[in-house]
Amino acid sequence: MDKISETGTRIRQKRIREEIKSRLYMRRTWTDSLAEFLTLRFGTVPFLLANVAVFALWILINLGDIPGIGIFDPYPFNLLTMVVSLEAIVLSVIVLMAQNRQSKMEDIRDQIDTEIDVRAEEEITMLLVMLEKVAQHLQVPMEANPELERMKQGTDLKRIRTEIERHRG
Repeated sequence: MDKISETGTRIRQKRIREEIKSRLYMRRTWTDSLAEFLTLRFGTVPFLLANVAVFALWILINLGDIPGIGIFDPYPFNLLTMVVSLEAIVLSVIVLMAQNRQSKMEDIRDQIDTEIDVRAEEEITMLLVMLEKVAQHLQVPMEANPELERMKQGTDLKRIRTEIERHRG
């Protein structure tokens, strides 16, 4: 692949990424923003280490190993169990929110891919028709090719949409 083609490919990929982001941010709700913020913070090693440190300190305090601090959750640490369970519930919901957001991004990406595919198919069909006209103009003999004739017809998008809807339902 030459430099010009590589540059063109990179530019198209960048435009597609920007298109996905712009469509996604147009549909962004405050809960999406919150989920993204929390996912970025909670899905880190520092968060994990902070949790381990808090739980270790909690256990040490409530075993009476740290003098001068009273025991507030004696063994078997029922309060700690409840706190950990609530944290697990909250983190699970945040992960689900992030997955829903990712699903929306995939839907948009699929939509853009489809739009690009349809556009490319239209361009290829146009090129085939133009190439045939050039061949006729230059009086280049061409064999009858039913596949080429079918390809020049283009794609029936309404039929494809109908088939997709039929399979979804």
